Amino acid sequence: MLRMLLIIVAALLLLFSINSTVAPFFVVHETQRAIKLFLGEIEEKEYGPGLHFKWPLANTVHRFDARILNIDSQPEELLTSEKKRVVVDSFIKWQIDDPTEYFKATGGNISRTEDIMSQFLSKGIKDAIGKRTITDVIYGERLAIMAEAAAAVDKQASESLGVKVLDVRIKKVELPAEVRESVFSRMEQEREKVARDFRSKGRETAAGIEADANRQRSVLLAEAYNESQQIRGQADAEAAEVYAKAYGKDPDFYGLYRSLNAYKTTFTGANDVLLIKPDSQFFKYFNGTEGQ
Repeated sequence: MLRMLLIIVAALLLLFSINSTVAPFFVVHETQRAIKLFLGEIEEKEYGPGLHFKWPLANTVHRFDARILNIDSQPEELLTSEKKRVVVDSFIKWQIDDPTEYFKATGGNISRTEDIMSQFLSKGIKDAIGKRTITDVIYGERLAIMAEAAAAVDKQASESLGVKVLDVRIKKVELPAEVRESVFSRMEQEREKVARDFRSKGRETAAGIEADANRQRSVLLAEAYNESQQIRGQADAEAAEVYAKAYGKDPDFYGLYRSLNAYKTTFTGANDVLLIKPDSQFFKYFNGTEGQ
């Protein structure tokens, strides 16, 4: 009897290790949440991590991922309030909040959950973008759009799926491919027009600066010439006064000095020739006793 009992226990342990559905216990990992069903009806709404008991064959355990999950939606073409088309690429972060409601709504099927959540996300983004202009969508109100879409999706998901939405993010907003080139071309033309305006204004400013500089140059040259003429006139007057005083002291020496300077200035080269009468006053110091 003891041997038979040991054989039965060993067989049961082997059966439990092979088929967990008939094991009297089950394990929930720290990344999971679980519910237990009794003959198809929910008996325990939620189990946390650890080792738990169940009745073999009568109880069924469903485990769910308790981590933050991500759904990356396909880029979708939407309309703004101006009926302008934009292509929006977004994703959503979510987590199972109520395992019982989640199981009732989806049966624990993750693919079905992602399909439903993608529909919620599409509607939330569409409603938020449909209230705004294309400028607001691209530049001004990206954060407001994501916050509004996250609130709308979270409300739908929590009420119908037992799911909590943690975040909605827009990765990219761009124009449809068929209009993108024309828009870029128009933008290039507008930027080129702005550049031409800047260059024209720059040339106009440069011409004004150059004209003002030339005017100031002319004024400075005129003032400098006027001042130089005044200085030259004053110097000539002082020189004439010096000459007059010198001439008054010794007229003959002054006349000789002036004649010598005239000879030096006239005969500067080896081939310089001057044809004049011998009795000319130019060579008076070379003729007669007066010259001596």
